[in-house]
Amino acid sequence: MARVLINFAHPALEKSRMHKQLVPMMKAVPGITFNDLYERYPDLDVDISREQDLLEKHDIIIMQHPVYWYNAPAIIRQWQDLVLEHGWAYGHTGNALQGKYITNAVSAGSRKEQYQEDGIHGFPLEHFFLPFLQTAKLCNMKYLSPYIIYGVHRMDTLDIQEEVKRYKQLLEILKAPDFDLSLLSRISSLHELITEPIQTT
Repeated sequence: MARVLINFAHPALEKSRMHKQLVPMMKAVPGITFNDLYERYPDLDVDISREQDLLEKHDIIIMQHPVYWYNAPAIIRQWQDLVLEHGWAYGHTGNALQGKYITNAVSAGSRKEQYQEDGIHGFPLEHFFLPFLQTAKLCNMKYLSPYIIYGVHRMDTLDIQEEVKRYKQLLEILKAPDFDLSLLSRISSLHELITEPIQTT
């Protein structure tokens, strides 16, 4: 069974339509470790040893957050700066994370077509997360293309509920006792694991 860690970061969760619905669901899924960075470190004083211990104990790390100015909220950068230490995460003797999988799970207000060359944002959203891919490579981890929920600003309640069900299905697949972790090396995105459409009621 794959051990899944969600490092969650939302600096204004009370204003979020999507993540306010996702968080209770994630907390209720057995076998998922939910780590709310802003709740635990409101002053950005990250406990390095605690966070490194969590990383060592898990196989899949999901950095979950909204898209903030084509990037992640500030605490994720702080987390990276402090936790991914030379000699531990990278460097000649830094092999603590070798072979682990990491990705981003993000919500974007704009629609997917707006993240194209002829769209308002000019590039696919995945391009803005290349620093995460390179960080994973430096730390000898395997990076999966981001799991993206597009068009949140235009979603109604049913749309949000559908996305919550879809993401729950993904987490259930990842933490299932018979999940083959090596499958992640043969896919480019976690979206590929969700094979059946979610039916809303």
